[in-house]
Amino acid sequence: MKLSIGIIFCSLVLGVSSQEWFTFLKEAGQGAKDMWRAYSDMREANYKGADKYFHARGNYDAAQRGPGGAWAAKVISDARESSQRVTDLFKFGDSGHGAADSRADQAANEWGRSGKDPNHFRPAGLPDKY
Repeated sequence: MKLSIGIIFCSLVLGVSSQEWFTFLKEAGQGAKDMWRAYSDMREANYKGADKYFHARGNYDAAQRGPGGAWAAKVISDARESSQRVTDLFKFGDSGHGAADSRADQAANEWGRSGKDPNHFRPAGLPDKY
């Protein structure tokens, strides 16, 4: 309910047409699929050192869809890293384990969303399929 009220309010305040909202939502959906594809490829490849590449690639592909895709990539990336920090507390206590990796993941996410080449993070030997 709050989301629909927020969308209506933003539409009225910003003068956004329904066509623009449809486009944004379509881009967001496609961006979410791009993120899922990168995650699935990462799991399938199971390649040591390729984590940052897949983070950057998923965000890059999603952001190429437009503002909706970039928004979806940011929301998904932030949610993933936040949830990972919570699970790290249960696994390792408050030792800070994983904090540096989480920051590095977020840097790779931002790299991809900003339109920079995700191959910057590509590890040597990763199959061309990815």
